[in-house]
Amino acid sequence: MSRWDRFTETFFNAKVMLKYLPDILSGVVVTIELALLIVVTGIAAGLALALLRSLAIRPLNWLIIFIVDLFRSLPPLVVIVLIYFGLPSVNLSPSGFVSTWLSLTLVLMAFSEEIFWAGITSIAKGQWEAARSTGLTYGQTLMNVVLPQALRLTIPPLTNRTIAITKGTALGTVVAVSEILGMASSAVSNSYNPSPLTLGALAYLILFFPMVVFGRWLETRMAWKR
Repeated sequence: MSRWDRFTETFFNAKVMLKYLPDILSGVVVTIELALLIVVTGIAAGLALALLRSLAIRPLNWLIIFIVDLFRSLPPLVVIVLIYFGLPSVNLSPSGFVSTWLSLTLVLMAFSEEIFWAGITSIAKGQWEAARSTGLTYGQTLMNVVLPQALRLTIPPLTNRTIAITKGTALGTVVAVSEILGMASSAVSNSYNPSPLTLGALAYLILFFPMVVFGRWLETRMAWKR
């Protein structure tokens, strides 16, 4: 057997791949569900914190800044482990899926809050003053004048951060979440062949490459509009 044959037999064994393809596909479903939950809740929570921060209530802002900096500093894996193994000590026992979702949501919340806040503060002060001079309240000015412009500016960095954090769903394998990497690792243990990992890598490419391309396209499009 040539070296190339040994390589393909090890990493691209068609028989092994076909056998464990259903397991990998079930992992893809879990990954998609987890990613959608993380993106929706993480971005919504980040926007909510940014809007609360815009109220300029000093004690509240200090608390928001502390929470955001905390979860931006902690590695996502550490947050997952703390939630999964730490909460049972206070009589809360979240599943691996819930622990991964909460952890990555908190991390995405922290980064998206900073992105939204940067977008809000980038709007010229004159636009605030002009809107208020027409009789709009602070809340009306924020929601109808400032926020739409801020959201347009935040789309490219927010898209990139969303792609990065959703790839972190692979960390769920450490708490027994049956996502792509978890199913692939289990298949490797059962087959004694790393071909399922190759299949898992291909699944990640198929799943996330369109998101990367869309993020690049959106970033370029928004740059042309400036």
